[in-house]
Amino acid sequence: MENTESIPGKTTAIIAYLTIVGAIIALSMNMEPKHSFARFHTRQAFGLHLMFHGFAIFSSVWFNEYALYGLYLCYIVLWVYGFLGALSNKEQLVPAVGSYFQKWFTFIQ
Repeated sequence: MENTESIPGKTTAIIAYLTIVGAIIALSMNMEPKHSFARFHTRQAFGLHLMFHGFAIFSSVWFNEYALYGLYLCYIVLWVYGFLGALSNKEQLVPAVGSYFQKWFTFIQ
């Protein structure tokens, strides 16, 4: 049977995935006390949200309907993967970009 107990920082990790505002709220929630689980998922979620908004702005300049479909599909799949990881108490990197998010967003403590 899987461990269903809540681990420290789980609520913060889940909030991080709820829009970019949620990621910013999670940053402040994890200031004191600091939890490694929350830090991991806040970096993942913050990176996903920034990547999505950055590519959305880029795509809106050179509008291509199919590129936007691909962007939304990619974002939703990666978001669900990360969110389910937070729900199931796992620190699993988002495929392809998760390791970069952990390196780039070291300011998230």
